[in-house]
Amino acid sequence: MIRVLLADDEHLIRGALAALLALEDDLLVVAEAASGPEALAMARAQRPDVAVLDLEMPGSDGVSVANTLRADLPDCAVMIVTGHGRPGHLKRALAAGARAFLPKTVSAQRLGEIIRTVHAGNRYVDPELAADAISAGDSPLTDREAELLELAADGAPIAEIAERAALAPGTVRNYLSSAVAKLDAENRHTAARRARERGWL
Repeated sequence: MIRVLLADDEHLIRGALAALLALEDDLLVVAEAASGPEALAMARAQRPDVAVLDLEMPGSDGVSVANTLRADLPDCAVMIVTGHGRPGHLKRALAAGARAFLPKTVSAQRLGEIIRTVHAGNRYVDPELAADAISAGDSPLTDREAELLELAADGAPIAEIAERAALAPGTVRNYLSSAVAKLDAENRHTAARRARERGWL
């Protein structure tokens, strides 16, 4: 029996998936979660064989949860399911140790097959998402530029960003200017939007 954790903040989707997977003889949904922190707590308590995580959840996203699970429960295979298959998300998910990356449009039957695939030690990446990621190329941003662009995305002033990042305001300006130039944007807000659209934030 393959023990499965389902994490998705949309209750209807999570409930429907749990009900459909329950029809499979060899799959058992041992826990459901509606947020990143809840998914981690449930995983630590139930120790599932496979964790099916929504990419975007409250608290912390599926990639952050995957990163933590890789350290805390290395025997748990992680799958990321997304409604927003942006190229950078795939690369971040694989870097975090995810064994599968697929769109939410996949059928329940196919999901069951992919759960078995990753449980057997193999990987699965949706071919269309993989092709998009390859054609988009890698993020030109450094980790620090991406971090500061993320902090700037909600319109925070330089002084606040500098305080939150524990950097001098001038240093923050330099990093943001570099990020804006690399993304060929007019300002840091446009740069943040472009980076987010490509899944680089």
